Amino acid sequence: MLRVAVLVSGGGTNLQAIIDAVEEKKITNTQIACVISNNKNAYALERAKKHGITAKCISPKDYDQRCEFEDALLQELLDLEIDLVVLAGFLVVIPPKMIEAFRSRIINVHPSLIPAFCGTGFYGLKVHEGALERGVKLTGATVHFVNEETDGGPIILQKAVEVQEDDTPETLQRRVMEQAEWKLLPQAIDLIANDKVTVNGNKVNISK
Repeated sequence: MLRVAVLVSGGGTNLQAIIDAVEEKKITNTQIACVISNNKNAYALERAKKHGITAKCISPKDYDQRCEFEDALLQELLDLEIDLVVLAGFLVVIPPKMIEAFRSRIINVHPSLIPAFCGTGFYGLKVHEGALERGVKLTGATVHFVNEETDGGPIILQKAVEVQEDDTPETLQRRVMEQAEWKLLPQAIDLIANDKVTVNGNKVNISK
């Protein structure tokens, strides 16, 4: 049974997609062991509690130094014996010590077709604003492993979404979530939980 920790900062729509997929058995061999937020007011914590999932806030505001917060977050994951860390709208830079401890065991969903509109400064609506400013016809979402390069880890899954002429950043964001993010993230977790994902350098192989 894959023990998953989902890290969130806001509303938790991607978290809800994961919870729903587990309950509907679209994700198998998986337990959401904990939901952790850096924001005590994140609605994602309420989503977790409604489904009987342990929900915790570990905030940098509660520590004198950043390294103390990072150590507390890492220790919590180790204490819970987490197998996979899922970043679902977690607006915190993952420290190198955590990446090293969970090498090829941290995944993130990014609202673009990496390598387009990714890296430092591209998150949330800023990604979709960038896509509209450049006039791209296709955007989408990517689920990837996390390494030391921002949005630079091995790609697991991608899905394209059409950009419409009358799109705003908000409408595009919603379509990308509905058509791509909420589908890809559960799919990636299920593949990992059933030992169908292997990492070879910067490439991911998915077995049938």
